Amino acid sequence: MYERKRRRPVSEINVVPYIDVMLVLLIIFMVTAPLITQGVNVQLPKASSEPLPQDSKLPLVASVDAEGRYFLNVGDTQDKPMSAADLATLVAAHMQVDPKTPVVVKGDGRVPYNEVVQLMVLLQKAGVPSVGLMTEDPES
Repeated sequence: MYERKRRRPVSEINVVPYIDVMLVLLIIFMVTAPLITQGVNVQLPKASSEPLPQDSKLPLVASVDAEGRYFLNVGDTQDKPMSAADLATLVAAHMQVDPKTPVVVKGDGRVPYNEVVQLMVLLQKAGVPSVGLMTEDPES
């Protein structure tokens, strides 16, 4: 008589749906990644915050006070507010003379974050390669 052949169960995994899901996720991440990475380029410290070494050059300190006025610690106008254009011109001239001078931003604690960012953008346009942020020791 007829012998029935036993069928073996198929033990393969169908990966096509998983590939579809992965491609959709890849497209979503490719679209959203450029939207997430907007900002100002700042070199983040690689260690805990430490003061500048004693043998380093005197840093150029660009300040913004609570009213949004700009100051620079160069020359005899250290205590007089200056316009953004004047600050950019002075910083650009100083960076042409000595491009390795460290530049530090000193922002008042009450000033809006946008003012500090605008100062950093101004310094970047003036040719400053990296900017440090000045802070106070919380214990003092």
